[in-house]
Amino acid sequence: MNETLFNKCTAKNFIPGHAAEVGVYFPETSNILGFINTGAKTTLVEPLPDCVKAIRDYFKNRSNVTLYPYAVGENSGTLELFMAESSSFASDLRSSPALINDNYIKAEEKKLTVECRRFDEIDDGTIDLLSIDTEGSEWLVLKYMKSTPSVISVEMSSKHYVNPNHKLITQWMESNNYERWYKDRSDIVYVRKGTFELSVFEKIANMIK
Repeated sequence: MNETLFNKCTAKNFIPGHAAEVGVYFPETSNILGFINTGAKTTLVEPLPDCVKAIRDYFKNRSNVTLYPYAVGENSGTLELFMAESSSFASDLRSSPALINDNYIKAEEKKLTVECRRFDEIDDGTIDLLSIDTEGSEWLVLKYMKSTPSVISVEMSSKHYVNPNHKLITQWMESNNYERWYKDRSDIVYVRKGTFELSVFEKIANMIK
């Protein structure tokens, strides 16, 4: 579990009524596990079969958690993934953390076909905190999102990797009244302007980003 997002939100007295995570991997690694444990309404989206089973088992007594066992893509149907454990990625991508940082070699025997949904078929319009980590496909979540979350965390870079839609995502945030809050090891977290005040330290950190 990455507790940074939870700890920073609670320090701002921001507790979402509906938290969502696209690209969970295993339940213990969830970026929003802290919010789940507070009882917040939760939407989890994860396509890998082993992870889906683990998530179902882990949260089987949690009535606040709804799991969608799908990848998120441009269209609903099926999608081919290249299997790379937590770095598994859509087969049509030319850039992903596995490809750039790990020199992953694409091979047919590493492919897995999973069900895929466009995000507007999952998003009910009430999400107010969203975490997206889909190994290069993050833009497709924002592109079809119906909600206007107060806080959005997006995987944008790691080591030598830069999100292939970094410019589109940054422009979307600016156009939709979001400002950069902070950056951790791989994610940039944005907050909708007016949600809470950024500290002087946070503003300076963003100025020297």
